[in-house]
Amino acid sequence: MKRSRNARRLSGVLVAAVAALTAGAITAPAGSAQGEIPGVDEIVHSPNLRQIAHLDKQPPFDQQSAFGTDIAFTGGHAIVGNYDGFTIYDVRKPHKPRVVSQVYCPGGQNDVSVSGDLLFLSTDYARSNDSCTSEPLAASDPSSWEGIKVFDISDLSAPEYVASVRTDCGSHTHTMVPDRKRKSVLLYVSSYSPAPQLPNCQPPHDKISIVEVPLAHPERAEVVATPVLFPDGGNEGGTNPDGTRRAATSGCHDLTAYPERNLMAGACMGDGLLIDIRDRLRPRVIDQVQDNVNFAFWHSATFNNAGTKVVFTDELGGGGQPTCNARFGPQRGADGIYDVTGRGATAKLEFRSYFKIPRHQAGTENCVAHNGSLIPVKGRDIMVQAWYQGGVSVWDFTDSANPHEIAYWERGPLSDTENVVGGSWSAYYYNGHIYSSDIQKGLDVLAIRDPRTAPAKSVRYDEFNAQTQPHYGR
Repeated sequence: MKRSRNARRLSGVLVAAVAALTAGAITAPAGSAQGEIPGVDEIVHSPNLRQIAHLDKQPPFDQQSAFGTDIAFTGGHAIVGNYDGFTIYDVRKPHKPRVVSQVYCPGGQNDVSVSGDLLFLSTDYARSNDSCTSEPLAASDPSSWEGIKVFDISDLSAPEYVASVRTDCGSHTHTMVPDRKRKSVLLYVSSYSPAPQLPNCQPPHDKISIVEVPLAHPERAEVVATPVLFPDGGNEGGTNPDGTRRAATSGCHDLTAYPERNLMAGACMGDGLLIDIRDRLRPRVIDQVQDNVNFAFWHSATFNNAGTKVVFTDELGGGGQPTCNARFGPQRGADGIYDVTGRGATAKLEFRSYFKIPRHQAGTENCVAHNGSLIPVKGRDIMVQAWYQGGVSVWDFTDSANPHEIAYWERGPLSDTENVVGGSWSAYYYNGHIYSSDIQKGLDVLAIRDPRTAPAKSVRYDEFNAQTQPHYGR
């Protein structure tokens, strides 16, 4: 979810197996008539994707303003960020998830990643200090703090706060990349929207921050590089042909690394990037693309397993608006699928098609493309993805020019009279099941039973961060 800055940053916003299912086809949904928008909180789904467990948000994270956010996985546990901290769930029995611990530590978005016994947390709202008892502060105050927090989670029932690192413009999201040679992990920090009146976020903000966390001494974490990705500037922003605004580039929203292939994809407001990370501290932009017709805000990215495609998401409306409807159509607030052509320094991103969920949502439902991950099926490109109140979609982009949905699950609107921000923030596949972090409702566990995704059942990870893509199918 993106947010805007001013003197004080704005808070908030802002399916039984069906063996006969044919590729590209979905049968009528369970729970409502075909094409109808479900009622408030009514669950509808395709027959091959169903909910098997749910846990509501627990106090103190049960307030409407305490948005559930991103997810990282370690040792059969799901760690879910929240604007007010994070929750650790035991999901070793997916049908019976349970809360292991919660840490109250306000500082949205609290984007999370994990490496071994360390948990990393992004703070992107100005705070009075780096503690978990800090108060909101105006971003124009030079003493305000934003950045990365580091926790020791060797005891999942009692995480310990061990370090913090301040970063320019805060840390909206971050991407963890192990560096075995340096015996550390590197956190590539994305932040954006500088302004002259913000002393800790001065323009031009054409860079990212790289924080190094030594594994043996996480308390020594520090910024070790601030590489500039846009030396000649990024998208200047403006108005798309349909009259909607597109963002000017002043930093990046999210980065996805594919360490085995030394690649990174950058979703940077008005630009999509392909980046060489062979030199971990000196990332080099290989290609830079824009879509000044249909994209409004380049939000996140996902490689296919071969590293020959990138799916970029467009978060039209900042995550708080209803954009899954006839007004915006099938190409706005959608995914853009790009093939990676050529190799090395000559590699290029070539646009192939858009994908958007084929169901219109209510006018009170915030809905747009958001966070997802691959379902690890060798030889096919299948992704599960969150669409806020558009729910969870599973779709196939093996043919880059002809993507199609193969499964879905969603709730009806939170309200039929007003737009209450909610829905699935992140939906990821982990060790045989799909886990969805719902902004308002909590944790959903889904089971997919479909011959096209069945091979993924054999793929197991101890640790999984969606923005640090693992390779599978050796």
